[in-house]
Amino acid sequence: MQLELFFNFDGNCREALDFYAQVFNASVENVMTYGETPADDASYQIAEADRQRIMYAGMKIGQMTAMFMDMPADQPLTVGNNIMPTLSDSDLAEVKRIFEALSVGGRVYQSLQKTFFAPCYGMVEDKYGFIWQVLQYEPMPS
Repeated sequence: MQLELFFNFDGNCREALDFYAQVFNASVENVMTYGETPADDASYQIAEADRQRIMYAGMKIGQMTAMFMDMPADQPLTVGNNIMPTLSDSDLAEVKRIFEALSVGGRVYQSLQKTFFAPCYGMVEDKYGFIWQVLQYEPMPS
């Protein structure tokens, strides 16, 4: 089983890709705009307003590939709780680094703290309106 997340934006996907690539020390892969899609048939027309919007981009974050896109201009986007990504790592320093980076320009809902389910857990809304759960897990003994 594989978990994948699709992050949807309203025209600022390219900016968000740069932000997340920096936060997660990741590279952006397979960027395609709506205008770069292969010609299909008359059933799929691309509006001029969408030609420069991102139709697809991928980013490997840990073992998961996250996918990103701008919604077409004629489709409404609900920013915020339409997705709640959860990031976990055994390295407390990395958990703290990521939490702090995501909080820049955003809003902290719950500061990093010990909980009944994790040695360190926090919830933060980033500057693009996505609410992240960030936690440290204890590695399983080998």
